[in-house]
Amino acid sequence: MPLGTSIFLIAVGAILRYAVTATVSGIDITTVGLILMIVGILGLVMSVLYMFAWSPRRGRVVRDRVIEREPEDPNRPH
Repeated sequence: MPLGTSIFLIAVGAILRYAVTATVSGIDITTVGLILMIVGILGLVMSVLYMFAWSPRRGRVVRDRVIEREPEDPNRPH
């Protein structure tokens, strides 16, 4: 789950959990909000771990650089 989706789920869950005061028969809105927040947090953690595990390593030092130059001509005037 991408980072944006995870943050969206956390935001919607927090709104349902803490800001909505309406009641619906058969569904507890605060519980749905809590579930969405938990799923969003788990998705966020998994996305961050996936990014760090599969991203290319930064800071590697390249030691084998080859610089090609034209050979010097001994007959060329300086």
